[in-house]
Amino acid sequence: MSRANVELGVGVFVLAGIACLVYLAVHLGKMEVFGSGYRLTADFHNISGLKTGAAVEMAGVEVGRVERIQVTPSHQARVVLRLNPEVRLSDDTIASIRTKGIIGDKFVKLSPGSSEKTITPGGKIRDTEPAVEWEELLSKFLHGKV
Repeated sequence: MSRANVELGVGVFVLAGIACLVYLAVHLGKMEVFGSGYRLTADFHNISGLKTGAAVEMAGVEVGRVERIQVTPSHQARVVLRLNPEVRLSDDTIASIRTKGIIGDKFVKLSPGSSEKTITPGGKIRDTEPAVEWEELLSKFLHGKV
């Protein structure tokens, strides 16, 4: 086998390996390559432990991801959500920070309301519930302040 054939074989093998890694990163990491969907924002007093990339769920079904987290001038946490295009929320939807299991990952739970009006893409979810601080709750319970 000539040197050129060996180099060609190695090159094809390396490219195939890179393609497999990209495929795994996109599908297992649930990355959105083309950014489908639309954005909504929600302001919380406390998001304790919520991270960028966390799931957004409605009725137990994942309908989006947390795209960005930032602090507002009024010292609240602004969470930017990217939702699937087919999901439409009423303007009285409640966004709350929840935990999967007792010590699991944080996620945003959406509880749709009954209003006929919907939140337009780029809009804001007005009603929010902050994350429950288990340490603070346990401390209050142990010290009889619950």
